[in-house]
Amino acid sequence: MQAIQLTELSGPDGVGLVEITEPSDPTQVLVDLHAAGVCFPDLLQTTGSYQMARELPCVLGLEGAGIVRHAPADSGLNRGDRVAVLTTAGGSWQQTVAVEPADVFPLPDAVSLTAGSGFLVNYLTVHFALDERARYRAGETVLVHGAAGGVGIAALHVAAALGLETIAVVSTPEKAAVAAASGATHVVLLDGWKDQVRQLTGGRGVDIILDPVGGDRFTDSLRSLAPNGRLVVLGFTGGEIPTVKVNRLLLGNTSVLGAGWGEYLRTNPGYLARQWESLYPLLESGTLTVPEPTLYPLSRAADALASLRDRTATGKVALALV
Repeated sequence: MQAIQLTELSGPDGVGLVEITEPSDPTQVLVDLHAAGVCFPDLLQTTGSYQMARELPCVLGLEGAGIVRHAPADSGLNRGDRVAVLTTAGGSWQQTVAVEPADVFPLPDAVSLTAGSGFLVNYLTVHFALDERARYRAGETVLVHGAAGGVGIAALHVAAALGLETIAVVSTPEKAAVAAASGATHVVLLDGWKDQVRQLTGGRGVDIILDPVGGDRFTDSLRSLAPNGRLVVLGFTGGEIPTVKVNRLLLGNTSVLGAGWGEYLRTNPGYLARQWESLYPLLESGTLTVPEPTLYPLSRAADALASLRDRTATGKVALALV
């Protein structure tokens, strides 16, 4: 079968199309993938910058969606089921994957296979950030940095499904249009965003900030929190890891929280099932919507990664596997 392997730590150019043997473990669920998601941890792995290093060569990809070919009798799954999968161990940028039953999630009819291929990592991360870490409350306002990216759009959709007002921060008018189409209550441009947010909130500030970017906007984010506000760190796509002067937290009764969803799953194995139990009804009813990704052919995996590196991607990026 075809797969994309990382063979050298040289960035997106370090990946290539190869032929590998199909998996065949009868104790696991075999899924023929329709598409596979591309996310920022994949890009970090191409330079050896991700916190979990893997031996080369390796197949990249953390998520995908497709059709069950085989499932163990006690798995609760059946041949022909439409599913999304997490593939943190073996990689999803290959045509067929073998995964544990606990990492397979039946898709409601409202979610296509292409949309389902790239929503698990971003949507479950955002849900974890809002629910488990920030402990959101009804009626609160959420500010989303990088709101036209994959994580940002997931944040806008999840927050809307939970009944929260959102303020999207984006860098260009084109990305502003994407955020508005994704359900943002308000959209502001990066240039002068802090003053715009203060004006929108009547000087009070926002209750929750979701920040996958980091960098030099971090201090202004702290200044933009309302009393008892929470800034949730999701990543550092801006490159620089910011520091916090904790006197700001003391004076405003505010908090800075990390949201390491993957690490949390390793120490709380039942949490993933609880998340899916919460989100599946929202997906099934259409309350939580999952947009179609920008789809690249498998042979252009390097281009898909480069779109994340160069910040030209809007929304989710995925690879077609059929």
